[in-house]
Amino acid sequence: MSAKARVYLDGVIAGIIRAAIIAILFLFLDAVTRLPLYTPTVLGGGLFVGAEDLASTEGVEVSLKLTLMYTWVHWLAFIALGVIAAQFLSLTKKKLNLGLAILLLFLILEFGFVGTWFVVAKPVLDELAWTMVLLGNLLAAIGMAIYLHLRTTRPALGSDTVKSTQDTKPQAAAMNAQGKGNSYG
Repeated sequence: MSAKARVYLDGVIAGIIRAAIIAILFLFLDAVTRLPLYTPTVLGGGLFVGAEDLASTEGVEVSLKLTLMYTWVHWLAFIALGVIAAQFLSLTKKKLNLGLAILLLFLILEFGFVGTWFVVAKPVLDELAWTMVLLGNLLAAIGMAIYLHLRTTRPALGSDTVKSTQDTKPQAAAMNAQGKGNSYG
């Protein structure tokens, strides 16, 4: 696999990790405090129905349709953010001063989410407790950062094995041709 494809794959996986952490956290919080899948229903309503229809979120019933629609958008957004983060991380190997720019981008994205919901659908954010949203995003960012750190500090799984096998194939073929190789294949 090429280095560019590996960066994209790492970004997709990092985005999936981030989306999964947030989804699991809010599924747990919803199950403990309200109805399971309440949060994606309210966020889906805010995104697809509109803020004007969400003047009151009291008595909102869980909608599987809104939950699935919001979850689809949520996962795609975090996969895109994962790919962007992986791309930036690959650039920091070449230019170390980009690390500060990446941290700044992270802060803008984190607070941009809360700010957008304050403007677009304040009742949604009032209902969801913005501190839990920030905590969820922080935990998810940490999970994504750990994955990307492990992927950039360690070689890809099996890359040493592939390289050593490829290096020894010509030698093994030459030894077998001379009758010096093993007979068990």
